[in-house]
Amino acid sequence: MIDLPKIILASASPRRVEILTSVGWPFEKVPADIDENEIEGETPENYVTRLAEEKALAIARERPDELVLGADTTVVVDSDILAKPADIADAKRMLRRLSGRSHYVLTGVAVAFNDAVESALERTRVDFREMCEDEITFLAENGEPLDKAGGYAVQAQAALFISGIEGDYWNVVGLPIGLVYRLVMKRPGV
Repeated sequence: MIDLPKIILASASPRRVEILTSVGWPFEKVPADIDENEIEGETPENYVTRLAEEKALAIARERPDELVLGADTTVVVDSDILAKPADIADAKRMLRRLSGRSHYVLTGVAVAFNDAVESALERTRVDFREMCEDEITFLAENGEPLDKAGGYAVQAQAALFISGIEGDYWNVVGLPIGLVYRLVMKRPGV
């Protein structure tokens, strides 16, 4: 029998809540409020890992002696970060860029205990088939894109247009749960 220790989820993401709940992981949601702006010259990999660490450590300092999980996900195409779209027009712009090509979903995951933090990165390739303008409009207007990196949810309408996934499916949903398990079992600082 494995013991899934209670964690504090330093995120407001409903997808992360759903994933943790689906595997029966005991957790409490305490979203971190940090500056999520990119630093000039920062790689997408460093960006998501830094944000995950900052989220985890911000809450770990408020909740001493508790394990805290921080995560940050983004979509990367041509080395450009596609974060959450500002509006429907921005979602359509992003989806046009993704149409007919591959991109990567990157998630930085960090587990903190007091001032100790352990972090890692998950990378998954997603292939979109070519979409016509009507399909892009359908996806942008029906797929609730505004709270999702890249403007789409793999587990919803976007599934109609995805031709392949190489790597961790749960990473594309929003939390690579296998990576979370491996990091938590290391129990940094415990």
